[in-house]
Amino acid sequence: MRKHALAATALTIAATGVAHAGGIMRDGDRSQILFEEGKNYLEFSAATVNPNVSGSLLGGRLGSGNIQKTYQNYALGYKHQYNDKLSFALIANDPVGADVSYTAGTPYPFSGSNAEVDSLAITGLVKYNFSERFSAYGGLRVQSLTGSLNILTVGLPLPATYSLNVDQDWRTGYVLGAAYQIPEIAMKIALTYESEIEHSFIDNNGTPFDVAIPQAFTLHAQSGIAKDTLLFGSVRWQEWTEFQIRPLDFLGGAVAIASEPSDIWTYEVGVGRRFSENWSGALTLGYEEDQGDTVGNLSGKDGFTSYGIAMKYETESWEVTTGIKYFDIGGARTSIGANFTDNDAIAAGVKVGFRF
Repeated sequence: MRKHALAATALTIAATGVAHAGGIMRDGDRSQILFEEGKNYLEFSAATVNPNVSGSLLGGRLGSGNIQKTYQNYALGYKHQYNDKLSFALIANDPVGADVSYTAGTPYPFSGSNAEVDSLAITGLVKYNFSERFSAYGGLRVQSLTGSLNILTVGLPLPATYSLNVDQDWRTGYVLGAAYQIPEIAMKIALTYESEIEHSFIDNNGTPFDVAIPQAFTLHAQSGIAKDTLLFGSVRWQEWTEFQIRPLDFLGGAVAIASEPSDIWTYEVGVGRRFSENWSGALTLGYEEDQGDTVGNLSGKDGFTSYGIAMKYETESWEVTTGIKYFDIGGARTSIGANFTDNDAIAAGVKVGFRF
């Protein structure tokens, strides 16, 4: 039996989206691939997220319809164990994103408005084991960000129409981390820091503006608590107050098109259980506090509680993990007074790993 059993990979199936880690984050810290066993380890994960996020004005007389589209997330990772001390990893994923669309032809003030954000990150990491218990890791991340925006307003003191398309912008950040392990009881505590990455764009008038994907800390922890049973979890903090989209040609930059009023803490805890040599499963509970903030009209969400279940089949050379998560999305009030309540999302995903 592998020492880590399900470990923190039990529900790292990319089914974490919709509200993971606040803001427009769709994927979390993937540095823990460095702790996978085997000389060579290759994994691919994919997920689909189906959100239901709608709000209303005037006591429910004006409805927004579902403003969040179904989307997919993908990630690819490779880890190589060079020797007992040194290992390397290369990871590709789409860490942030947004796909918001208001149904056209309705009396809702933003009818026909839409926004899209896409990203791609390539991260290279190195881990050094000082001993069986202590290790440190770090590396560089190259990240792209691009987006488009169309705002249509009716009956609001805003421009009647505003459109912006920005070209793909590539920037570099870094990742640092350290871990303490007791292999005999499958215990691991790892802290990862991801630096801020600031992207630069040009508005319709040729004036530059910046969009920062903020810095984050993620604490991973796990430990065996009984034979074939593992308790695991994570805590993530991200400085979302540094995030805003504020082109100067939109109301002179006086109003941000999108922003986050609070930094966000995201929590998850789970229990994994091995049922046989090949089969194991896990249950998880996630939480992100409803901050009570006034949110942007391209958001409609504030916090969540999530419930997840996963099953894993593994052999000595390959493994498949499948899972599903349900998100109970926290209610929110937007800047025009719309109330977004009783919203949720379902995410399902699969992760395939190979050891060779």
